[in-house]
Amino acid sequence: MLKTAEHLYLQIADKLEQLIAKDVLKIGDKLPSVRTMSEEQGVSMSTAFQAYYHLEAKGLIESRPKSGYYVIFSPRRMPEMPKVCEAVKKPSEVTVHEMVTQVSQDMRLENITRFASAAPPESMLPAAKISKALIQALRKTPFAGVGYEPVQGNPDLRRQIARNSILWGGAVSEDEIVTTSGCMDALTLCLSAVTQQGDTIAIESPAYYGSLQLAETLGLKVLEIPTHPGTGVDLEYLDKAIPKFKIKACLFVTNFTNPLGACMPDTHKRELVRLLEKYEIPLIEDDIYGDMYFGKERPGVCKTFDTNGLVLLCNSFSKSVAPGYRVGWTIPGRYLEKVLNLKRHHSISSPSLPGAAIACFLENDRYEHHLRGMRKALHTQYMRHLQAIREYFPEDCCVSRPQGGFVLWVELNPKVNTYELYEQAIKHKISFAPGRIFSLQDRYTNCMRISYSNPWSKQMDDGLKTLGRLIRKLS
Repeated sequence: MLKTAEHLYLQIADKLEQLIAKDVLKIGDKLPSVRTMSEEQGVSMSTAFQAYYHLEAKGLIESRPKSGYYVIFSPRRMPEMPKVCEAVKKPSEVTVHEMVTQVSQDMRLENITRFASAAPPESMLPAAKISKALIQALRKTPFAGVGYEPVQGNPDLRRQIARNSILWGGAVSEDEIVTTSGCMDALTLCLSAVTQQGDTIAIESPAYYGSLQLAETLGLKVLEIPTHPGTGVDLEYLDKAIPKFKIKACLFVTNFTNPLGACMPDTHKRELVRLLEKYEIPLIEDDIYGDMYFGKERPGVCKTFDTNGLVLLCNSFSKSVAPGYRVGWTIPGRYLEKVLNLKRHHSISSPSLPGAAIACFLENDRYEHHLRGMRKALHTQYMRHLQAIREYFPEDCCVSRPQGGFVLWVELNPKVNTYELYEQAIKHKISFAPGRIFSLQDRYTNCMRISYSNPWSKQMDDGLKTLGRLIRKLS
């Protein structure tokens, strides 16, 4: 009964949101009364109220005392999208920027308004349910988990991951999966399996600074591929770049890239897989944000279209369940034995109890229920942050339109240096990620990544208002 009611109020809210997006319902228009909506839709007053509360939380409508509900925001008022970066002329040696260290350190400061972290706050995570799962795992695991588990990883965890693969269009067995200590460990193992020191890899641009640091650690060169903020990497450019720059592997986030938030359409994913098959080049696919979608269906992955084992899919539960547990995994295709050997030599095995706890959490079907609530919260937070940026930032700023994930990419007037802005913002106890750290080239100096992972509050609103004021002074 509860599921039915929840489904009904979301259906009504979605219809109204579409009418607002199409400008059928304009800013200032009054919505039907709750009683009228209840009668017209054949639902209870409570369900009609829930629909309006849902839209109100997103900042699309507001309640006015003794008057009713009114439309106050439309997606048509959103800023322009950021521009696609220009192509680079050659691969770059990787260097770690001092500002990456500075931003990472500042993230841990107390009493700070955090727009820098692309991860959920502890309040959004299922701590109580994970605690129960951990106790269950402690009782279930032989000798309380003090011994080594198999190199490939906890069998129960791999079985649950295989079962959940249907959500992204897969049909894999537990024998194809290797567990890791988080997604970065999975990326490290996979990149190490398919490259050697001095090789060139292709990566989207702008790219997550952690991936750039990983490439440096492995002694790799990086070619940044122009990336559209809506559809992802430029496949035509990639096709020409592979033979020209002798690219040995690709590392792409195909769903909700960090920091752009781009989601490659499934047709492009199929085309990418066929392109790389032509050159026999492996793709390390980072799908860490894939479960954080705002639409009705989860976006697919390139692995779904992989028939030759060239796609090494990587993921973890760090962004959705328990970052501190460091439970990740990979499906490395034809490179399975190489990945297993590397894991055996580097870490012997994964920690026993965290993986067993996640397995118990998944086994009891708690995961999808938790994700539904998390996705709704993130979508609401995205809308509120976007509206505040639209209101407080200069009119010439451009903002991405992610359909999932945790971050917005903001492009400001070229006069604004966002690292200088960052140094000023920190004095006001506000953090964000300056655009320069997402590239090896001297670019994105007027861009910034804003995370909407934290619940909307007066503190978030005041923080964006202050940022807007600082930006105007630098413009």
